[in-house]
Amino acid sequence: MLVVVICLGLLYALPNIYGEDPAIQISGSNTAEINVATQDKIKKLLADNHIETKSLVYENKSILIRVGDNDTQLKAKELISDALGEQYIVALNLAPATPSWLTVLGAEPMKLGLDLRGGVHFLMEVDMTTALSKLTEQSIENIKAEFANSKLNYKKISKNSNQQIVLQFDNTEERNKAITKINGLQDFRVISQSENSVVINVSERRLQQAKNDAVQQNTTILRNRVNQLGVAEPIVQRQGADRIVVELPGIQDTALAKRILGATATLEFRQVNEESTPNLPAIINGDMRIPYGSEIQYMENGRPVLLYKRIVLTGDHITDSSYRANQYGQPEVAITLDGSGGKRMFDFTQKNLHKAMATLFVEYKDTGKRDENDKPILEKQERVINVATIQGIFSDRFQVTGISSIDEAKNLSLLLRAGALIAPIQIIEERTVGPSMGQENITQGLESCAWGLLISVIFMLVMYRLFGVFASLALVANLILIVGVMSLLPGATLSMPGIAGIVLTVGMAVDANVLINERIKEELSNGRGVQHAINEGYAGAWSSIFDANLTTLITAVILYAVGTGSIKGFAITLGIGIVTSMFTSIVGTRALANLIYGGRRVNKLSI
Repeated sequence: MLVVVICLGLLYALPNIYGEDPAIQISGSNTAEINVATQDKIKKLLADNHIETKSLVYENKSILIRVGDNDTQLKAKELISDALGEQYIVALNLAPATPSWLTVLGAEPMKLGLDLRGGVHFLMEVDMTTALSKLTEQSIENIKAEFANSKLNYKKISKNSNQQIVLQFDNTEERNKAITKINGLQDFRVISQSENSVVINVSERRLQQAKNDAVQQNTTILRNRVNQLGVAEPIVQRQGADRIVVELPGIQDTALAKRILGATATLEFRQVNEESTPNLPAIINGDMRIPYGSEIQYMENGRPVLLYKRIVLTGDHITDSSYRANQYGQPEVAITLDGSGGKRMFDFTQKNLHKAMATLFVEYKDTGKRDENDKPILEKQERVINVATIQGIFSDRFQVTGISSIDEAKNLSLLLRAGALIAPIQIIEERTVGPSMGQENITQGLESCAWGLLISVIFMLVMYRLFGVFASLALVANLILIVGVMSLLPGATLSMPGIAGIVLTVGMAVDANVLINERIKEELSNGRGVQHAINEGYAGAWSSIFDANLTTLITAVILYAVGTGSIKGFAITLGIGIVTSMFTSIVGTRALANLIYGGRRVNKLSI
């Protein structure tokens, strides 16, 4: 059993020897696609500039180029970026150099944290102004629904510059009925009133809840988005009232990371104003005014569409989406809504059968400008994806067509599936950790492990002779098993605190053998026989070893449960080290003792 376990540990620890190659990842955008011609163009470009590559692989409509060192990586990235232009995404990355025969067995290197592998760190702030504006708009719709259910009349409802809701009435009697109704609603409070109007505000409790929900949901959405886009072991966690920390190990290209995280894509479903559409040319020329409650939006080909401002449904209700090519070979995105979204869509399609509905693609982009508080100013960009006639009544499942390419359908489906951000986010701090700095941390960590192991081995050899050799072999086996288990666990990431946990485990692993060896020496000094002393030494020390390691394991579990980031990394390696050290220190050394001394008469122990 011992041989099998150590061999398995060695097999899955082996990929960490091969390390990672500096790589360039090239992928297309919505308007550009990677194909064989692009691959040939890049090969010729690199050859003409005498840049040697380890490999160039075209797979899944992206190209991965492995090179020998970081300088070559940077040079190749600049050349490729200049040659392909902004339509393609050229990102620096690190690719595992694990041999294929190990990959087939499922053996992969440990996932390294930002401080060891390099990558990008972002501190992001949720745009609370937009979040509260959305809350106000949602509140207006809720008040309209409440008044309709209670058959209360109002002349006009709108919001002012202070994000307060203003209700206007025809007479005082209707105003008083409305005030009574509003006072019965928990989420609203009356701020002021005049003869025929009332100003109300969202309650403080509801405001705080909305702010908290915006940060929490954005954190979850960012985590889902990064996971679905294939970034290995990201750290996405909340910091303070309105900020989120994001760390993406392995990514060296901040532009790519911003594209992944900053995408605020969502959909809005709006009804087309078909009554005024014939007048659209006159409206565009300025001969006629835009009808009240409507606005002009444009399709990708520049065609104008007159839409009602009232939103039928937003992307917040989308629970799942997938992309495919339909029977005519055209890309489409299949969408699934939640319960309330399905009901709203059912009611709308039932009332508007054979009328036109448009799908509006909405995203927020950084303008590069800043406001008086030095915060980035975001610009809302919208375009109509498609306009379709409602042919039948549907609710929570339907398809969106009119998308230009299958890649755009794939990206849209992914972003919708991961979730639309509740409010836009702004990057207020960014930091890049280069691979050279990460390598330096790895070197220092390995040196600390080597020194800790060497000092422990010397101590055990001097103090316990042959039994010290057993303990030293157990220490080496323990390190192999820790690395093997860390490589196998899908959620484990090694960071500098994790290396500290391994170094600590090396010292703690010796404790068990010290207890066992001292107990054996004690039994020998009491006149016990050699075999009896060995047996009593292991049996007598077991309860002490178990209790000591159990309390430390409980501490590791608590650290993992309540800690974040680097604390979790320390807790993982400490917990794994405790379990593996108990196995190697007790089972491993006992097996070696039995191998040397078992089944024979021995008069003296080398201890």
